This record gives sequence, structure tokens and C-alpha cells, in this order.
Amino acid sequence: MRQLLLVLASMLTLSSLGVPTITIAGTTPDFPEIRLVQKLNCNNPQTQTAINQCAKLSYQNADKKLNQVYQQLLPTLERSRKQKLIAAQLAWIKFRDTNCEFERSKYEGGSIASNIYSGCLENTTNLRTQELQEYLKSDH
Repeated sequence: MRQLLLVLASMLTLSSLGVPTITIAGTTPDFPEIRLVQKLNCNNPQTQTAINQCAKLSYQNADKKLNQVYQQLLPTLERSRKQKLIAAQLAWIKFRDTNCEFERSKYEGGSIASNIYSGCLENTTNLRTQELQEYLKSDH
């Protein structure tokens, strides 16, 4: 009982000073999430988390390039071919995502699963970008 009184007295003292105190009875205080911001070094990632984040960034860069080439190709096509390309691209995206989900499933629950998924997305996207670049060359 004496210990409880000391805790309560400390809390009252701290709260009167404007210092946040802990809450009792298992409730979680509303503290903002604390994140340490560290520059991501994708040339030499040191943790699985960093490897996963770098793989995701690499895929995102590949996806940006794909979208740039796609946007360059679309205006060069006549209407009927443009519609076919749009349909093909939508089907390709569904295939890519489903195929990479299958590839990731071998590692489900493991910390590497995210890296496997991002790597698959990046590789498949790079191949599609090459295909679209070839279409762009042949249509000119």
C-alpha cells in the first residue's frame, strides 16, 4: 500500500509540473509513434528490413520507368491498337501481381517474403518495360 501511495504521489507531483505521466490499469497513453529516421543505404543494407525497403524502392523505380514508356507508346498507336494495349496492360498487371504472390508464397511468414515479392515485381516489370520499348521502336 505504501508503494502505491508513493507512485500516486509521484504522479501527482509530475502532473502538477506539466510532465506527462503513465496511466494505470493497462491503458495505453496517447504518445505519438516514435520512429528513428535513418538514411537508407541501399548500396549496403544491413538488416532484413533495410533489404526489404530497398527492394521495394527498386521496384517502384522500375514501375515509374514502365509507366513512362507506356505513356510514350500510347499516343503513337491508332485507336484500335491503343485499346488492345490498354487491355493487354491490365491483363499483364493482374498476371504480374498474381505470379509474384505465388512466388512469395513459398516464403510466407518469413522476413524475406517481402524482398522476394518486390524482386519478382521488379524483374517482371523490367521485362515488360523492354517489351514496350521494342513496340515503341517498331512503331516509329
